[in-house]
Amino acid sequence: MRVSITHDDKTQSVECDEGLTIRELLVKLDIHPSTVLAVHDGTIIPHDSQLNSDVSLELITVSSGG
Repeated sequence: MRVSITHDDKTQSVECDEGLTIRELLVKLDIHPSTVLAVHDGTIIPHDSQLNSDVSLELITVSSGG
């Protein structure tokens, strides 16, 4: 399946196996899961969600400080 990822104003497509979680995809892309929110059609998707079909995701960088 094909996953389209938009992150930091760049879009890339990645071929993945069905059942891969968003967290596993982020690790595969060398993006630390705690640094981004995954969004699909305006809805935040949990990182443990499985990807089972072609999808487009937007990754929004989060920051925290003290």
